[in-house]
Amino acid sequence: MATRHDIRNVAIVAHVDHGKTTLVDAMLKQAGAFAAHAAESLDDRMMDSNDLEREKGITILAKNTAVKYHPKDGGDAITINIIDTPGHADFGGEVERGLSMVDAVVLLVDASEGPLPQTRFVLRKALQQRLPVILCINKTDRPDSRIDEVVNETYDLFLDLDADEDQIEFPIVYACARDGVASLTKPQDGTVPADSENLEPFFSTILEHVPAPSYDETAPLQAHVTNLDADNFLGRIALLRVEQGELRKGQTVTWIKRDGTMSNVRITELLMTEALTRKPAEVAGPGDICAVAGIADIMIGETLADTENPIALPLITVDEPAISMTIGTNTSPLVGRGGTGKGADAKAAVKDRKVTARQVKDRLDRELIGNVSLRVLDTERPDAWEVQGRGELALAILVEQMRREGFELTIGKPQVVTQEIDGKTYEPVERMTIDVPEEHMGAVTQLMGVRKGRMDNMSNHGSGWVRMEFVVPSRGLIGFRTEFLTQTRGTGIGHSIHEGHEPWFGNLATRNNGSLVADRAGAVTAFAMTNLQERGVLFTDPGTEVYEGMIVGENSRSDDMDVNITKEKKLTNMRSSSADSFEAIVPPRKLSLEQSLEFCRDDECVEVTPEAVRIRKVVLDQRDRARTASRAKHG
Repeated sequence: MATRHDIRNVAIVAHVDHGKTTLVDAMLKQAGAFAAHAAESLDDRMMDSNDLEREKGITILAKNTAVKYHPKDGGDAITINIIDTPGHADFGGEVERGLSMVDAVVLLVDASEGPLPQTRFVLRKALQQRLPVILCINKTDRPDSRIDEVVNETYDLFLDLDADEDQIEFPIVYACARDGVASLTKPQDGTVPADSENLEPFFSTILEHVPAPSYDETAPLQAHVTNLDADNFLGRIALLRVEQGELRKGQTVTWIKRDGTMSNVRITELLMTEALTRKPAEVAGPGDICAVAGIADIMIGETLADTENPIALPLITVDEPAISMTIGTNTSPLVGRGGTGKGADAKAAVKDRKVTARQVKDRLDRELIGNVSLRVLDTERPDAWEVQGRGELALAILVEQMRREGFELTIGKPQVVTQEIDGKTYEPVERMTIDVPEEHMGAVTQLMGVRKGRMDNMSNHGSGWVRMEFVVPSRGLIGFRTEFLTQTRGTGIGHSIHEGHEPWFGNLATRNNGSLVADRAGAVTAFAMTNLQERGVLFTDPGTEVYEGMIVGENSRSDDMDVNITKEKKLTNMRSSSADSFEAIVPPRKLSLEQSLEFCRDDECVEVTPEAVRIRKVVLDQRDRARTASRAKHG
């Protein structure tokens, strides 16, 4: 087997917010990827190019970049291809694709928080693929860092995941990615490594421990499609890793599809990544990560092979989906009418509104092309589809993207995807890791008890904070986050990860409080809000247009209540309107898309438009709901 020593392929994996993207930024700057004058004006988190990624501060899509590293001994420049992967298990399909492109991983762990659920998830995937691991302890300058304990916890995690002797013998680098400093010597807790001024030790560790791509010089061409992109001029672009042979611009290759059928296609354009841009290239060899254009319907996991001797590579497989929700067209009375539903501005804003079933289905089909962890199934209704994914966040991100593109949708309450095993129903369970101050320990234990969570582990680091691990059914975590933050006064930190399937846990207590439901259409008045705010927490501002069946607040009692939130104050000739009593209106609670999905009960759904997110009853008519409830009560 021959080896290419001028290239290294590595993925950076970690729990969310442990500093992956910040580390990649520092690597790009120090490897001279940008001109000196440009590097000073660069934004932070350059790899998070998506608007949603910048807003939420998380990585959603796996992306690749390449840096040219010049060794200090004066040797030839080495190309390091870096894959920046998401830290959320909800985007696990992105992680699995990223790992299929590389020869080793850098496992990034926060020097204070230590290994968390997603650290376990991404490490398990790397160990399954037999990839060497470099451990990087990041944020060593945190005042509460505990480097020795975190290293020991990481070793325990490797043992827990049945790593073999070779995999446990990993190098350790200590870093402060924000300052662009790394060292092989352990610094004092809470300090930046003092014996280094840059990431040079980190680069040299990559060169030493990441295997160079090896290949068979006589083997025919094999290239694996791992991601898709689009370009206004080139059309669909396939990102792929060349496993064997060479890929050239203008070459005719055999395209082996997912179903095994083959056809010959021509590579019209070949691009190689340099820093954050793709540049035209003539040839890509074994181990190179490149992009090709000219194949309109190519899909992730397919293979480009030699025309004389086409051999398919294995398809990329991802974990089964755990959560599903129904996505359909908007069926509310305010469909296609903008934020307020009134005026010329609203008409102008809704010109490009997408409200038909055909448009929604086309958009979901387009999402399937680039998102291997998503599934779309037909339902009994022609204007609604069941969308299955890894978790609530992944599905909420899809809805948010569609909303920004001008779609109006009706979203059903998230449900879990069950499995039938030996005649029994099994449901997905999660491993939930919770960090809370000691005084909230009892409240969290009680919250988890109601959701049938069982405590697996508890540790106290002696800093006034307790870490608890629970195994809990996935449906118990739908709506958990809001209540958890309320009970811990916003101090609690919780992360969960899919842990497999267990027998059905039985009925779970859902939201305790009922809903305040509007009983007629109209505009919300301050007078009505003043009278209703003692009944519960309201969600709407004065002047907001509502319709019958729309949920305008949370009842303080367990049952639903129909209310008139459009009631106006009657004026007489004895009292002028200016003499109105200005009673204080409690500011309404504004629910985000994720909070609205959590709030839903089984008979409720969420209406999503570009301007507004509204919660409503599935059956809008008050009398129809009353009849249904009466029938359910009397059998």
